[in-house]
Amino acid sequence: MTERRDDAEEREGPVIRDKRRIDPKTGEVREPAEPAPGSSPSAPTAADSDETADLRKQLAERTADLQRLQAEYSNYRKRVDRDRVIVREQALANVLTELLPVLDDIGRARENDELNGGFKQVAESLEGTVSKLGLQSFGTPGEPFDPNVHEALMHSYSADVTEPTAVQILQRGYGIGERVLRPARVAVAEPGGEAESEEPDASEDTEAEAKAADED
Repeated sequence: MTERRDDAEEREGPVIRDKRRIDPKTGEVREPAEPAPGSSPSAPTAADSDETADLRKQLAERTADLQRLQAEYSNYRKRVDRDRVIVREQALANVLTELLPVLDDIGRARENDELNGGFKQVAESLEGTVSKLGLQSFGTPGEPFDPNVHEALMHSYSADVTEPTAVQILQRGYGIGERVLRPARVAVAEPGGEAESEEPDASEDTEAEAKAADED
């Protein structure tokens, strides 16, 4: 009988039972297996309860660590993307600022009707390129004076305006996005032209008459 039982065990092979508390696939704590029919269920010991509570605590801590790492990585990516955009805008602004004198020359040539031939084609190509890069020009005669985008080089009074107005554009301004690369240089007129008309000063006339009397 003993030899027959040994032969049966050799044919069946070893039996492997997974007694791990945490499922390696799902990461969840396994529930204790139900007792086989006919066997008396054993009451859980205090050691088993403490071990289960400890495992649940460790699982919660690991989950919190992963969530914190994910949040930090997300914030890091946002910060890197924001810094990349700022660096690109600054580099683009520096390049476009260096091209502003060239655009001024093109504008003066156009005003004097000297923009023709191959120079005209090159100028229009350059203006189209900087426009695609986001460069915008501003400054129109008659628009209200705005110290954020205008630089006043000349000042006068006029009865034709009701508020400080850029009556003449001496040099166009340029900007990209919300950034002003160069303010528009303008001549500003304020209301009050008639009130500023000069009249002879009575005190000056009195002094002139006294001087003439002394000479006599």
